[in-house]
Amino acid sequence: MGSVTPITGRKDPTKQVWNTKTYGENTRFVSTLGKGVIGLLDPKEGERILDLGCGDGVLTEEISSYGADVVGIDGSENFVETARSRGIDARNVDGHQLEFDREFDAVFSNAALHWMLKPEKVISGVARALKPEGRFVGEFGGFGNVAAISAALNAVGASMDGDLSLAGPWYFPTSEAYSKLLGQGGFEVTYISSFYRPTRLPTEIRGWLETMRAPFFEQFGSEIETAYDRVIAALRPSLCDQEGNWIADYVRLRFSAKLVG
Repeated sequence: MGSVTPITGRKDPTKQVWNTKTYGENTRFVSTLGKGVIGLLDPKEGERILDLGCGDGVLTEEISSYGADVVGIDGSENFVETARSRGIDARNVDGHQLEFDREFDAVFSNAALHWMLKPEKVISGVARALKPEGRFVGEFGGFGNVAAISAALNAVGASMDGDLSLAGPWYFPTSEAYSKLLGQGGFEVTYISSFYRPTRLPTEIRGWLETMRAPFFEQFGSEIETAYDRVIAALRPSLCDQEGNWIADYVRLRFSAKLVG
């Protein structure tokens, strides 16, 4: 197996670590494109809303602008610090361990649920956090999301005797599968759609890979640049157009559900 290179200050070198600066530079489109989900949420003045996986707080701040009382939670201390700097009530909480009790009119989530690999536990926590008939609205990666990128990471990882579990630690369900989980969790699905959204990358594919999958590459130690070169070469034919623009093969799942019972 490829040897994992310890990173200074990181307790677990296999764990995804977020940095507000690089996230903003390389993947700001995530929150920009997520603004459409706020329309589906339709926040009202005076509502209490939980932003599950709030990141750096850009969308949390926008929801607050509607007059809602918003709490943001995220598993990244760096993101939470940035969100707090925006004046947001942000808390460092694992999305699998929600302890709120009938507190919120709505739970919102953008581009975060696919990082939470125990969806039944997340849905249960969301249901507990909501008031009766509260709504759960979000968008995250659907089945087939970044399929080409995942295939390249797995192929290069295998060729370099790496840990393939680091290639794609994500949960990308179909609409049918997620609807079933929501129903089992006490929700009535009012809207759900899975759609292809090719997304131009502002700092090419290297920036995306460094932001989203650093642990995969860091495991190769002194061969890290070889790993990057091989993955980028494998992706160029399918994700880089004739003008040199890199387009990520995104598939998104957007939904709205109401707590029943």
